Amino acid sequence: MKWSELFTSSVGKKLIMALTGLFLITFLIVHAGINACIWADVVNDDNGEMFNKAAHFMGSTVLIRIMEVGLFAGLLLHIVQGFMLEFKNRSTRKNKYAVNYANKGSKWYSRSMGLLGTLLLLFLVLHISHFWVPSRITHDMEEAFLSNGVVTHNLYKKMIDIFQEPWVVAVYVLGCISLAWHLLHGFQSAFRTLGVSNSRYVALINTVGVGFSIIVPLVFALMPISMHFGWVN
Repeated sequence: MKWSELFTSSVGKKLIMALTGLFLITFLIVHAGINACIWADVVNDDNGEMFNKAAHFMGSTVLIRIMEVGLFAGLLLHIVQGFMLEFKNRSTRKNKYAVNYANKGSKWYSRSMGLLGTLLLLFLVLHISHFWVPSRITHDMEEAFLSNGVVTHNLYKKMIDIFQEPWVVAVYVLGCISLAWHLLHGFQSAFRTLGVSNSRYVALINTVGVGFSIIVPLVFALMPISMHFGWVN
């Protein structure tokens, strides 16, 4: 395959979707681990210090900041290629089938990746405006004084304030539900696109994919819920 075909052919677009999708999956693992630090407050009443330390490390380390640029590039490429594939699939289905086989042919979420991806995009815009923009661009955030003498943004306090709004919590939870359905198809699809066809590995990937699609979005959803109901403070 020529390099130009990587961005123009159906096979190339699917390959890019698979590679960028797996890259974003690794980011979700890191992000979920950092978010889990908020529950350190339940154990030792640290007022969010562990979370703020983790967030400060991610925002002040040069290598991480470089990877952040790659993350946004990968995310943008994933979104663009996803919409291009969706538009192409719709254009090839102008004539509907006489018989609607529904889930007999494929699961509804595998047929609705465009819709789920759009909902996730709207959620990401809200999430970035809430946290990334104030932290990285406007610096419109209270300071936190860590035990090691470092002064950083108090993202923990920012989250508590934002998640007092019920509608914000509802949007975040809906975004996490969309993420779960998106991952349920995307996780397995990425490996199929990369040529993993051995039945033993496929069964393992399907099992890991289902677990990942449930656990990671659940961790993300519990963050706004925990802060809204005062389980952490």
